[in-house]
Amino acid sequence: MTHEYLDLQTVSHVEGTVRLPGSKSISNRILLLSALSQGQVAIVDLLASDDTAVMLAALRSLGVQWTEEQTATGTIHHVTGVAGVLPNKSADLFMGNAGTAIRPLTAALAVIGGDYTLHGVPRMHERPIGDLVDALNAAGTNVEYTGNPGFPPLHIKQGKITTQRLSVRGDVSSQFLTALLMVAPLMAKDHAITIDVIGELISKPYIEITLNLIRRFGVQVEQDGWASFTIQPGQVYQSPGTIHVEGDASSASYFLAAGAIGGGPVRVEGVGNNSIQGDVRFAAALAQMGAQITMGDNWIEASANGPLKAIDADFNHIPDAAMTIAIAALYADGPSTLRNIASWRVKETDRIAAMATELRKVGAIVEEGPDYIKVTPPAALSPATIDTYDDHRMAMCFSLVSLDGAARKGALTRINDPKCVNKTFPEYFAAFAKIAQ
Repeated sequence: MTHEYLDLQTVSHVEGTVRLPGSKSISNRILLLSALSQGQVAIVDLLASDDTAVMLAALRSLGVQWTEEQTATGTIHHVTGVAGVLPNKSADLFMGNAGTAIRPLTAALAVIGGDYTLHGVPRMHERPIGDLVDALNAAGTNVEYTGNPGFPPLHIKQGKITTQRLSVRGDVSSQFLTALLMVAPLMAKDHAITIDVIGELISKPYIEITLNLIRRFGVQVEQDGWASFTIQPGQVYQSPGTIHVEGDASSASYFLAAGAIGGGPVRVEGVGNNSIQGDVRFAAALAQMGAQITMGDNWIEASANGPLKAIDADFNHIPDAAMTIAIAALYADGPSTLRNIASWRVKETDRIAAMATELRKVGAIVEEGPDYIKVTPPAALSPATIDTYDDHRMAMCFSLVSLDGAARKGALTRINDPKCVNKTFPEYFAAFAKIAQ
């Protein structure tokens, strides 16, 4: 069996402008909210990737009608909302490895009720969903595990919501709270629903995205800080008419880091000062490492002159983009420590273990803990063949080791299974090649 790979030549300077694909987190949230709402929704610049294809296929299987229109400026998806009543009461849904699809969809189907099965690729069956299922079943839904308890695959039957308060752990994945928030209006038909968060809530910026979008679909959420959220009865999702998907801020991190490592300037278009995504804060972390950052309403630009400074910081708020900091640490003037990143362990792969393994291949000294990683850069990067673990972010991150920064001379970098980037950014390597001319 031949393994696909991509060889990247060493590049000493990068510059240019990249237009970002739509945000995965925003795309899948908007798709589900559009499906549940009253009226027609026109979604502009929806991300075209494996994860959104999974959600679109699932909605079609459930009887939600949508069409795709190509225009001169891009793609518009027209979704006809079902006002919380799904036409198809039974379906078998394949969810791939899309956490942003399976978690909110599980919540929606459990609350609406029917006869549904949800399953995915083998890794999806290792990604926890137990805290969400526990919260839903305690409220009166009927979700069963058909494999390992606490993990997909799932079988959802008809239940009946019998409670006015739900509680969910906040310290494993913010997607559990996102899922409950998105379906809370469906539960709050006759009385208010309150969701209590147990323990520390991680990845708060992702909850901010969820709340922002729920409000854009006409539903008000009352907050008691990050401890509880209340939805008053009788609220129904309404079409906002036309809604635009921002560029993906997590994807922006690779190009901004490239500008910081390889001189730049590199500008990304699609996110900026007006972004609702927390991952734009990645730019502040790069600035802490000595990069020059400038921002407009819809763009961010990074450049640098000289080596980056080491960083020791808490990255709980930007777990996905923080992976890119671990690579930037290879070009810093000393050891860097990324803290409070336990959620890396339950992502598309165990990202702390994977990152440690691959960073060592290029010569770094790496210390990994349950929720941190410490990277000491080598004097010079070694040429390496990088394994990607069927994880899009591993492939995109490690493309950056082909940059030789402050005149570090390395030979070829080989990326195994480069197609895993299709999950969120099918055109990634073409976009990277453009700035690395």
